[in-house]
Amino acid sequence: MKKLQMVDLKSQYEKIKTEVNASIQEVLETNTYINGPLVHQFQADLEKYLGVKHVIPCANGTDALQIAMMGLDLKPGDEVITADFTFAATVEVIALLQLTPVLVDVDINNMNISLEGIKKAITPKTKAIVPVHLFGRAANMDAIMEIAKEYNLYVIEDNAQAIGANYTSKDGSKSKVGTIGHVAATSFFPSKNLGCYGDGGAIFTNDDALAHTLRGIVNHGMYERYHHDVVGVNSRLDSIQAGVLKAKLQHLDTYNFERRLAAKKYNANLSVNNNIVVPEFDFNGDDHVFHQYVIRITNGKRDGLLAHLQSKQIPCAIYYPIPLHSQKAYADSRYKEEDFPVTNQLCSEVIALPMHTELEDEQIKFISDSILEFV
Repeated sequence: MKKLQMVDLKSQYEKIKTEVNASIQEVLETNTYINGPLVHQFQADLEKYLGVKHVIPCANGTDALQIAMMGLDLKPGDEVITADFTFAATVEVIALLQLTPVLVDVDINNMNISLEGIKKAITPKTKAIVPVHLFGRAANMDAIMEIAKEYNLYVIEDNAQAIGANYTSKDGSKSKVGTIGHVAATSFFPSKNLGCYGDGGAIFTNDDALAHTLRGIVNHGMYERYHHDVVGVNSRLDSIQAGVLKAKLQHLDTYNFERRLAAKKYNANLSVNNNIVVPEFDFNGDDHVFHQYVIRITNGKRDGLLAHLQSKQIPCAIYYPIPLHSQKAYADSRYKEEDFPVTNQLCSEVIALPMHTELEDEQIKFISDSILEFV
């Protein structure tokens, strides 16, 4: 059996090396390292793929979130609602901009932000909601957009984990996640479903005026060289990373299908044990692209299982072991433990298994059997 890895980027590269190498070689030969032709080509390709008017590439996913909030001209003290159960980058940028993060609980079934939690958290100071499409599953955007419309709030989609996923609205229409809110941010970190070979990110919007503002912010606030019209940052996607992403984008739907197929096989193996809660999803649907395959262990054996799998050299991880409301950087007297029952439960139950495009049936069976023999 091939060595198990949480993400097998080497095997993936072997299949597309000709395309990737050609893109990198083009950058080296043309010396167009920053804002070169490949950046603009990738931008146009991604706009077409997503069906969105504007893609603004930037240096990483965290920058993308920060720049999106800067573009909306949020002011210090404005409240921004987001999920307690997610990676810290989501709340980090809120704090960096001196906005007020408001953390709410998540839904036990899909681990995405709780709709009731959003409603309860809204105050006259609330200006925006940041839903996170966690682990690759689309959040309930119909309901979130309805809440935002009712209270005149911005919606900033954190799409760092779900690029390529579709959301089916209640009217039957489909949209790519990241194109539904007022603005969205994504990450191209190497382990993402669409990942480069370094850091990279992008912002999406259908708002022409906002897109213009964002393009200035990412480039020191400049639209014309040495003319600084807005306060900006230095956050640009370099041409080599754009070349890698351009080569990979044409394979993204295949990558996402292969992840769903691996998840289906995991589910079939693991759902026989009542102490294991597997992610529910429609294999023939496309609202979950499995950036991570996360199960819940409900009999108190999660930590023991982690050690058991590690002893068998099976990569695994806890996403996430500590809720954001308990992190030192974001602790606040406003938060009460009883406000986060689901998040606290998930932090004690979840475990992520290897998930990537190169998983083989033999590997999935070995991982599954190893889990079942312990749980």
